[in-house]
Formats: sequence, C-alpha cells, structure tokens
Amino acid sequence: MIELDKTDGLWVVTINRQDKANSVTEAMLQEMSEIAEAAIDARGFILTGQGKVFSAGADLEEVRNSGLAVSAQWERLSTAIAALPCLTVAALNGTLAGGSMGMALACDLRISVPEANFFYPVLKRGVLPQPSDPMRMAALIGPARTKLILMGGQKISAETAYTFGLIDKIVPGDELMTTARDLLADSIAADPALVAGISGMCGQT
Repeated sequence: MIELDKTDGLWVVTINRQDKANSVTEAMLQEMSEIAEAAIDARGFILTGQGKVFSAGADLEEVRNSGLAVSAQWERLSTAIAALPCLTVAALNGTLAGGSMGMALACDLRISVPEANFFYPVLKRGVLPQPSDPMRMAALIGPARTKLILMGGQKISAETAYTFGLIDKIVPGDELMTTARDLLADSIAADPALVAGISGMCGQT
C-alpha cells in the first residue's frame, strides 16, 4: 500500500490504497515514517498518491478501534519529512483530507491537480490536530485562514488553496509527476551540501 521508488537519488513515495480512498493505517504511517527517516541521503523527495484522491486521512475503522486519529505516528512522519535536507514536494493527485494534511504541510512545496479539495475536520472528529499542523499551516496562509479550515470546518478548492498560498502550483493530472520532477531537477543536480545550506537559510517547514 506504500510504494517506494529510488532512482538516481530521487525518492518517490506513493500511497496506493485506492479502494479506501488512500486512507492510511497505523502500519502505513509507520512505514512512511521509516522511509522518510531513512531518506536523509536522498537528493529529492516526492510524496504522492494513486487514483483520484491523495488521501482521505486516517482509516476510519482504526480511528474507532485504536485511536488512530491521535496517534503519535502522524507527528513522527511530518517531523521526518520536514527534517530532510533535500527539496521535498507533495504531488497531490486529488483531494487531501484530515490528518494526511500534515504530511503535505511538512513538504517544502505542494502542487495539486485542479480537481482537489482540501479540508481538515478535526472538530467533527472531536480531536485536536497534530501539534505541528496548525503552525505549519499558519506559516503558509496566516492564522485567520488556518482557523477557517480547522475551526470553521471549511472545505476549500485547489484554486482557493492556491490563492491562500496553501499550494504552490495547479497542474493537470497528466503533468503532475513531470512537474514535480522538473521542480526537483536543479536540486538533484546540485551539491547536496549547497541544497541543505539553502534549505536551512529558508527555514524549516
């Protein structure tokens, strides 16, 4: 359900659980965390999904039975992605919902297909968001718009997300991965120490 391709220094992590709208289980989160923690030598990192949804968030059965909505694995994953010294891109192939927002927020760049929607219904779930998610979101779109999503429960379109600054590009689905790879091309070709140095100067996501 988690696919990993490592070619010429580029690590591509793909969520592939299309029959469940790419919702993630505890085991999937742990696997992605381990991949991100091991990617310290990657020259570039892409996170994406298969199908029409990037991720619907937490697997609802595990939310009910094992408290997945408040698992520490969410924060572990986003922390590992944010710590990577290479350029990281979330290539959002479709709607992004719930806790899975955190893994995209932890990436340096977010690109999306036009059809995607974005929402994070923590109040409806009766839980707090993961600690880093509101801070990362507010750094991108400001506190008021963050509250609009987290407290107002608003679902926003890709166009609105781009206007807000939540995503950086909107591209057709058939161009999504090509665009992601193009964005990483200069970094992959450059001295990793230089890339890490620039990343540090820009500040951590």
